[in-house]
Amino acid sequence: MSLADLLRNAFVYPPHSIYHEVKVAISGFEPEQDLHGEPRFRSPHQLAGAIARPLIGEIDREKTVMRYHRLLCEAIAASVNGMKAPWLLQSGGKDSTSMAIALAEVRPDATCVTYLGGIEEDEVDSARFVAQRLGLRHEVLVCDSGRAYDRYLAMMPAMPLLTADFATLSYADLASTVAAVGGDGVIDALGSDPYFGMPTGWRQRLKALLAWHLPLPHALLESAPVAASFRMSYALGTMQMDRFERFFPGSRFTDAEVDALFGRPVAASSRQRLRLFRDAVLAAPTMQARRCLAAVILEAATFGKGLYIAGALDLKLAYPYCDEPLRQWIFREVPDALLIGPGGINKVLVREHIARHFQRLPYVKDKGCFRFDLVDLARKRFDQVHAFAVDTKTQLPGATDWLERHRDRLDNKYFASKFYLLAIILPWLLARAASADDLSAHNGGAS
Repeated sequence: MSLADLLRNAFVYPPHSIYHEVKVAISGFEPEQDLHGEPRFRSPHQLAGAIARPLIGEIDREKTVMRYHRLLCEAIAASVNGMKAPWLLQSGGKDSTSMAIALAEVRPDATCVTYLGGIEEDEVDSARFVAQRLGLRHEVLVCDSGRAYDRYLAMMPAMPLLTADFATLSYADLASTVAAVGGDGVIDALGSDPYFGMPTGWRQRLKALLAWHLPLPHALLESAPVAASFRMSYALGTMQMDRFERFFPGSRFTDAEVDALFGRPVAASSRQRLRLFRDAVLAAPTMQARRCLAAVILEAATFGKGLYIAGALDLKLAYPYCDEPLRQWIFREVPDALLIGPGGINKVLVREHIARHFQRLPYVKDKGCFRFDLVDLARKRFDQVHAFAVDTKTQLPGATDWLERHRDRLDNKYFASKFYLLAIILPWLLARAASADDLSAHNGGAS
């Protein structure tokens, strides 16, 4: 079921993990719960909604921005304590820019690093401009999909758990570079979306309208016009998805494809894991609230990739935006108007913090998080991943067939995204199967 989770959504539904006997706690699960029994989930936003925030006219706006700055500085200082050579993953967007401003005050010895993941990106100029103006050292790592994949395979045996987050390979590439040049810690600007709020633009609303959980004919999905168009493939893939699961990012395998990969019905059991969160989904009054809830559930993947990779490389890891005093202050004392403004402008407080240091920044218009060249990975590593599929046919007997049927379609990012999921999952299966065989042989055939 957890493998089906990864193939369908790129992460394992919490509190489950890739291992049957290992559970993980994310926001919404009380720490005293038995996660192996019948855990209960309560959305943090249900608690936040019961708190009476001040109105915008009741606060001093300048003092509020200054308070945010001080709390962010304190959060950074606490989270990087013990790091001798910290590196900030600087994507060039609002969160990492605001983080860099505070970092320059607290740890001016830190290095900023920006990942250039492909031709779709243009955030390097923004990130470099910020770092240089703040007096921080700045580096750029250009994506080499083959190098990133090799680094992932090298660290994989030491990774405690598995996620197929679409930034996993770029994170592995970045963290390996940090470790190779003597860095001992990574600062990640993740963690603020759930409590700042995530407005829903026209793209999110369109995807919600298209997500009907509707089975479509196989011949239509693999017809030449569809296979040649990312937008058509993505739209038809969305039509087969659950509306809530469409909030999760990326192009993933449909339920029918997952069943074909396993050679038996599995996808429906994976989908049933969403029932644990259904009450919270039904209680969310708006699409914006449901999208925030999806971000909370996604913590298992978004934070997991960093935790697992940093652990494998023996790097320290800091998430200053997860600092409890900072989170509670924003939950309780920051007006809604400074979280999401008119027209759905997000993170107004963060924007004002940045504006006090930079009058104008070359923000990117449509920036992802550490984009990765999926098509190049498929081009460079198809044969290797196909070999992994052959060797793991006991677990996923349909993987070789999928790869062979889609080999000529992998220049379409929709299909390359699915290739990426197999590239992450198959070697993990192979390595664990080999470990199990070694254990069985050591025990005289009894495992």
